Amino acid sequence: MKPAILIHGPTASGKTALSIAVARKFDGEIVNADSMQVYDRLNVISARPSEEEMDGVPHHLFGHVPVATRFSTGEWLEQARTVIEDIQKREKTAVVVGGTGLYLMSLIEGLSDIPPVPEDVRHEVLEIAKADGLRGLKIRLQVVDPDAAARIDDNDRQRLTRAYEVWLATGRSLTSFQNNKTNAVLNPDEWLGVALTPPRSKLYARIDRRFEGMLMEGAMEEARALDRLGLDPELPAMKAHGMPWLTAFIRGELDAATAAENAKRDTRRYAKRQFTWIGRQFPFWPRIPSTEIATRIRVISALYREVDR
Repeated sequence: MKPAILIHGPTASGKTALSIAVARKFDGEIVNADSMQVYDRLNVISARPSEEEMDGVPHHLFGHVPVATRFSTGEWLEQARTVIEDIQKREKTAVVVGGTGLYLMSLIEGLSDIPPVPEDVRHEVLEIAKADGLRGLKIRLQVVDPDAAARIDDNDRQRLTRAYEVWLATGRSLTSFQNNKTNAVLNPDEWLGVALTPPRSKLYARIDRRFEGMLMEGAMEEARALDRLGLDPELPAMKAHGMPWLTAFIRGELDAATAAENAKRDTRRYAKRQFTWIGRQFPFWPRIPSTEIATRIRVISALYREVDR
């Protein structure tokens, strides 16, 4: 069985092009590990690779989930398990790529068996966050799950909300569930993981350029189509990079320049949080600071030879 190659990195760090090059070199197939690229109708906004970019390399778990769905990490993990096992049975290399660290972590460490959170609890926590702000929500979390509160950034709405939802729904802290993980897909000797860590100034400039390119490629039209569906703004797909600000522009709440600048700013902030996640959750993964594909391939090839002995 060929070891899987896991590629993580912040948004706009060049994961797509690298993954295709890696798949070609190691006779591989690509498995998506990005929580936005799983959704349909988000071709441009999620920076999902086009058919032209895929260039004949098989891609899995891209654009297969309806945007009106709340797709969980547990669902992704079980789908990824099936796909990876199939790839390995055919003696191919699974190249798992994406910016969602929790997806990659679940592959190698398993996932906590957390019961589903009822919709009324989700709504209650959203109302708390609106009334008290994220600071107030974190203070509440510090009381019931101090470990999670210490780990989660003050501005990370999604993870703060999730941790408090779990406690409110189950009476148990998220940390207590996370300390009892099961069902890892890959054993320690069955994978190689690398983290792309390009210079931040270059990355932030690339984020800005990429968003401008997305606007030219149809991001606004994509946002208009989603807005017409009348979906719950709290759905994950409606929080894709730039989507809230594009929606605000469409509804006449912001001018185009302000919407675009806010979208770029939020994406840069998200990239900063991804760097923090890499530092905390993947401390032993080799870093590749170079932005050159040829250099990245050389590093991965050298590491792969060590794992595949």
